[in-house]
Amino acid sequence: MTAAAQDIIALKLERTFDDMDANRDGYLDWTDYQKLADRYIQAYRLDKDDRRARALQTFCQIYWLELLRHAGVEGDRLTKDQFVTASRLAVIDTSRLNVTEGGGHAIFDIIDTNGDNEISKDEFARFLRDVWKSDSPEAMDMFVKLDTDGDGAISRHEFIRAIREFYLSNDPEAPGSLFFGRV
Repeated sequence: MTAAAQDIIALKLERTFDDMDANRDGYLDWTDYQKLADRYIQAYRLDKDDRRARALQTFCQIYWLELLRHAGVEGDRLTKDQFVTASRLAVIDTSRLNVTEGGGHAIFDIIDTNGDNEISKDEFARFLRDVWKSDSPEAMDMFVKLDTDGDGAISRHEFIRAIREFYLSNDPEAPGSLFFGRV
């Protein structure tokens, strides 16, 4: 099967599942989302009452509930297939939560540590290193791809666009498709 015929969105979501499954039990549950929020909060040394920490925490809680709603499961955990299906549905159903906008802005506000409405190379490197535990040189290549206007910084618009592409684009070369490496 060629890359063009593959479901790139499913591949990206499966990789996300693998990265999120903290205890590697083959399921995602609320604790995995709580750990993700905690990684940001700890990496950026945010007080739990900081508005950025509260915004991310709230987003993660609502997103988790939306995933459960769209998966239609009885319990409080999701298999990889359930996660992929629920993620696709939650992203296109913006009636309760706009995943790409809500999550994108909450994460951007944390990464943009100096509040200048841009993510610099140093801020992006910190995000990769401290949140995703990645310091590979290839990971920083993603910065250049996300900086679509080539001005040396990732604007809020570029970041939100990349989040949208991650969830909605089947183009493996789209900047947002590269968040967790090439598919």
